[in-house]
Amino acid sequence: MDVTLILKIAGVGMIVAVSYQILQRTGREDQALMLSLTGIVLVLLVIIGKVGELFSAIRSIFGI
Repeated sequence: MDVTLILKIAGVGMIVAVSYQILQRTGREDQALMLSLTGIVLVLLVIIGKVGELFSAIRSIFGI
């Protein structure tokens, strides 16, 4: 596993957490919720891409 992937996910998490707190304290709970959902989708897209690469590598190793 690449360390940069972990750092990207952690970076997105920190940015979303700080932005969520700021939006929530200013009374924009709806936008804070949408921001957190967007962060989750972004991280899932990155992870899905890496899982796809893993399956491709497994297929090439076993010749499937």
